[in-house]
Amino acid sequence: MLDKSYLVPWGKRGSLSTDTEAAVLAELVHESTPLPAGARRERFERSFAASVGSRHAISVNSGAVALQMAVRMLDLAPGDEVIATPQTHRSTVQPLLDYDVRVRFCDIDPTTLNLDPAALEALITPRTRALLLVHYGGCPAEMDTVMALARRHGFLVLEDCVHALGARYRGRSPGSLADLATFSLRNAKSSTALGEGGLITCDRDDWAERLHRLRAPDRDARTVQPAGLPGTSYAMPLQRDCVRRPGSDATMPEVVAALGQAQLAGVETAVARRRALAGRLDEVLARYPFLTPQSAPAHSAHAYHLYTCLAGHQELRDRLVLALDRRGVEIQLRYFPQHLLPQWRHRGHLRGECPVAERSWFEQHLNLPCHPMLTPHQQDYLIEALDGALAELNGGAPAPAGVPATVCGPR
Repeated sequence: MLDKSYLVPWGKRGSLSTDTEAAVLAELVHESTPLPAGARRERFERSFAASVGSRHAISVNSGAVALQMAVRMLDLAPGDEVIATPQTHRSTVQPLLDYDVRVRFCDIDPTTLNLDPAALEALITPRTRALLLVHYGGCPAEMDTVMALARRHGFLVLEDCVHALGARYRGRSPGSLADLATFSLRNAKSSTALGEGGLITCDRDDWAERLHRLRAPDRDARTVQPAGLPGTSYAMPLQRDCVRRPGSDATMPEVVAALGQAQLAGVETAVARRRALAGRLDEVLARYPFLTPQSAPAHSAHAYHLYTCLAGHQELRDRLVLALDRRGVEIQLRYFPQHLLPQWRHRGHLRGECPVAERSWFEQHLNLPCHPMLTPHQQDYLIEALDGALAELNGGAPAPAGVPATVCGPR
């Protein structure tokens, strides 16, 4: 709860830092080359694109800006329709509020919590221009089916990969599965820049060129030697800085790019730690089938940015949250259904539009801590606390390994 110190806190840092990052910072402090020159940024972009299997990676100063610029590439026009998932952070769909388009929220699959391809097909119309989806919690969406529908009906797909660095879908990385994708390097992610940063990946050369133009103004800087200034007997060199093409100046700072480059090598280690802890949590939940984890399809590898599980009903979920909180385990619920936020209700969206997503969040949904910064002792305590809390809900008796439990109380 608020203003409480937890034995097992929610993750504030999602990546692993080593002496490499400290050395990078020390090098930058003593750098003689102007930091805005961009050599480290360009290197990071090439490395990032290669890591996800995309032709281009364009870096910007935050994940939110990456989404805004990626939506610009969709060339939305008044009257267009865009389909979006409601099970995501507001940043995924927030850029659509700037366009005179109809947004249709697509319900989710109850086990993966990703956009449901069957529900998607029912929402497609001749005016559908684009689809925005997220790989929720690091569980890859069913991209083969989604992209087949997109190609058949002629709309573009933007994948928000904010949770999915290190995930795999049929051996491929999110960020290379759709028309374009976005990433965030904010602190809780598996690769961070000790603050803010974002990237957009795509294969189209023309989009990459447009994104470079949007990211920063194109300047023509020249040093000129004018005649003597009024009241002086000498000439002074002046720089004339002409903006040939406007841009948003959303360039990723060199220090962020350098740290991002240093952290790329540690992504797999961070994700492996998340998966190991998730496996231990799965083992506990397997003994109490009234609580089930979000499940990834067999052909996918979950990155576990979030470890999400679903209770059988709201009373059970609420009792479990309180039981874990009493034991010093910080619980969060992510995320409130987007179509029910005030800005979207103002546009006519109502409860009942996405019943699976609504039931999931209001009645079943909770997220357990699962991040690489937890110490071995904290991980052991989390497992013990979860087992104890579930045993409490099971009438005070723990479920033996391999023996399913039944929950006490009304449904």
